[in-house]
Amino acid sequence: MLAFAVRNHKLVSKNKSRPRLRSGWALIRVRLAGICNTDVEILRGYHNFRGTPGHEFVGEITELRGVSAATKKKWLGRRVCGEINVSCSAYDFKPICSFCKRGWKTHCARRTVLGIVNHDGAFAEYLALPMENLHIVPDSVTDEQAVFVEPLAAACEILDQIDVKKLHSAAVLGDGKLAQLIALVLKTAVPRAVVYGKHEKKLAFARRAGIATKKVWGNASDLKRSKDSFALLVEATGSPTGLAMALQMTEPRGTLVLKSTFHGAAPVETWPIVVKEITVVGSRCGPLAKAIALLRSGAVDPTPLITCTFPLADAAAAIRFAQQPGVMKVLLRA
Repeated sequence: MLAFAVRNHKLVSKNKSRPRLRSGWALIRVRLAGICNTDVEILRGYHNFRGTPGHEFVGEITELRGVSAATKKKWLGRRVCGEINVSCSAYDFKPICSFCKRGWKTHCARRTVLGIVNHDGAFAEYLALPMENLHIVPDSVTDEQAVFVEPLAAACEILDQIDVKKLHSAAVLGDGKLAQLIALVLKTAVPRAVVYGKHEKKLAFARRAGIATKKVWGNASDLKRSKDSFALLVEATGSPTGLAMALQMTEPRGTLVLKSTFHGAAPVETWPIVVKEITVVGSRCGPLAKAIALLRSGAVDPTPLITCTFPLADAAAAIRFAQQPGVMKVLLRA
């Protein structure tokens, strides 16, 4: 099969064998894969990953191993998306780790992560995942919607972590792809969501979805100009410089949710956390079932964020294009 791998901070194509299946695993033919900021950071050295990147995908099951005839009948040929963290149980490790015993499979001590940690990902014609990681995509949800399920689930995770019922408003710092999805999800649960960003064209996406926006400059001058504060602030700039402004904009005893992943350190003064008694919450992967439900109901439609779709063979050009100013979601069609 055709696949792409990280080498010397670039994507390079290679012909390789299709993944070998463990018992209880599925071979998935990738239909669409999405490029996200984490993939760009992987090229810059994030997690020192050297395999095939890509963790946002929709595909169809072409082969199953070690499952019943009934399971084959239900799943074979179905469109699926998948949880990206592969835990102890999928590898049949014994004993399973303490995190898996508590039901925290996304924090499994021996996990691999699709396209990020020791597990080849979706920038290929085929990928392999355990059945326990897969979710069937309803017929009413298009491929172009389904490819957003994983990042949309990461946005939904915030609603599982934070009780937003008493909030009148919430803010998202950042105007990129994940920030936009977070705002769309918050809009379903909070009366007013505001997106702060420095790119007018990107902010326009949020406004068209009925979300308030405010322009910032993305530098130290924002700290002097901005007087806004929120009980819930989500930092999703994808940049280490966003954290200082996020701390300033989180009101006393408010909650700051951190969503950015990037290669390198973030300089931060911790005194605002102490003085304002801010609760800081790390937030990563989320509930795919809830993301699929939002797509199926029509409450969220992420497809306006799609800028361009490239054939898989042009993945290297696609990831370069994805880093250009003003570009939002770039997809690969296998």
